[in-house]
Amino acid sequence: MSLSLDARQRAMLQEMGVTVWAPGAAVAAPPAAALAGAAPLREAAQDSPPATSPVPAPPPAPMPAAPQRPAVPAAAPASTAPSAPVAAAATGLSLHAPQALYPTADPARTPAGLGSGWLIVAEIPTPADPLAGDSGKLLDNMLRAMQLHRHPRVFLAALERAAPGGGDGNGADVAGQLAQAVATLQPALVLVLGHVAARAALASTEPLGRLRAGPHTLAGCPAVVTYDPAFLLRSQDNKAAAWADLCRALAIVRAATAP
Repeated sequence: MSLSLDARQRAMLQEMGVTVWAPGAAVAAPPAAALAGAAPLREAAQDSPPATSPVPAPPPAPMPAAPQRPAVPAAAPASTAPSAPVAAAATGLSLHAPQALYPTADPARTPAGLGSGWLIVAEIPTPADPLAGDSGKLLDNMLRAMQLHRHPRVFLAALERAAPGGGDGNGADVAGQLAQAVATLQPALVLVLGHVAARAALASTEPLGRLRAGPHTLAGCPAVVTYDPAFLLRSQDNKAAAWADLCRALAIVRAATAP
């Protein structure tokens, strides 16, 4: 089928963008306006990157396993074996030679039942004048309440702390020196005042409460432990307990001297 189109109709179809092919006829060039509109489209197609298929997202990384905590070994059972006493518990103390507290007392007026003598061991701030100061006066009152001020053989072995930077004193040998003093003086009883003196004399680390409760001997001589005057000045409520300890000491001596 052929179309008989004149030149005017062909020109109109070409303006509309319709190409009319005629047999044997040369292909008419497209209008300039159509070429101008197609150029940008070709350039845009060349500049745009080629379409690519979407890349699937990588699978999520597995969660790291929680670190294994090392097993905590079970605590070893506490040992029930008693610890050995510390022999150097009195390190830093110096022991002064025993001195008579009431040397002018008349032996003829000494009450019966006080024994052959007493040795008192205590930490004294002023060994040269042991009955001075408030603690010294309280010590004197304690001994007078027991009638020991009427006994000429009441001796005091004073313990003194070493001065700062002055060495450790002779505290490691306190128990040995006291044993020698007991052997020399032959007292009926050793009265130990305060935890410092008790640990030094008995070479023990037990608390004062236990030391007060238990019977003791020092070089074969019975010993009684009680509070020291300096502590009683700070803790008035313990004076009754201290007096009970002193009465127990008197009872021990009287029982030993009873006919």
